[in-house]
Amino acid sequence: MAGFLDRAKEQAQQALAQGKGKVDEVQSQRAGNDLLKKLGAAYYAERRGSGTADATQAALTALEAHISTHGDGFLRG
Repeated sequence: MAGFLDRAKEQAQQALAQGKGKVDEVQSQRAGNDLLKKLGAAYYAERRGSGTADATQAALTALEAHISTHGDGFLRG
């Protein structure tokens, strides 16, 4: 009986770890998408004359930092 409970506990821990990994992945993708949206908005504002090149560069830098940390998988979705 103890062996069964140990296996069940191990499987539950593995499932929990997989679930947490998926949640982290989804949160990272959402953050990347938000940064990409901010970059687009900054670029659009700059082109329309209501934004600055500095704001566009700051948005690009933030996006590049996210990509270097989390990868660019969100760009493919």
